[in-house]
Amino acid sequence: MWYFTWVLGLLLACSFGIINALWLENTENMDRDEADK
Repeated sequence: MWYFTWVLGLLLACSFGIINALWLENTENMDRDEADK
């Protein structure tokens, strides 16, 4: 049963990385928009 915990942890880590990358892209776009004004 330990492998269920391992798979859930792996999925959680991957989703955290994807969310972090999307957040970083979004904040870079917001900074770029503010600099253009």
